Amino acid sequence: MSLDNRKMLFRLPIELRWRDLDAFNHVNNSNFMTYLEEARIRWFDSFYDTWSVDETAPLLAAVQMNYRVPIPYPASVAVELYAERVGNSSLTIGHAIVSEDGATVYADGHVVMVWIDRRSGRPTPLPEPVRNAATL
Repeated sequence: MSLDNRKMLFRLPIELRWRDLDAFNHVNNSNFMTYLEEARIRWFDSFYDTWSVDETAPLLAAVQMNYRVPIPYPASVAVELYAERVGNSSLTIGHAIVSEDGATVYADGHVVMVWIDRRSGRPTPLPEPVRNAATL
């Protein structure tokens, strides 16, 4: 459990790459989103069950990112994902990009994922593997 009592879903260590830097010699803000995406997909893949099928799939409905401190190079960071809200068809996943030891928070916020019917584009119930992983 994290200090704020949210359930940690997943933690992904990431080694920064030279190409992640921008002209100011720190990690470019767009790479923060890439780190989050990688962590979410790795978390989904850890279910050992189907989270996306021919009929349904998750869509990113909203992203909120607070950039707290620039990430210098070289550095090792980790993306931490937290369960914030489990709805009928949506899941709010809190996130933090932190130093390897967790002492520095580089960024935090949340994303809202909505599962949709691929044909109609309408929301559909969360897949049971996702619901179970977020609530257990």
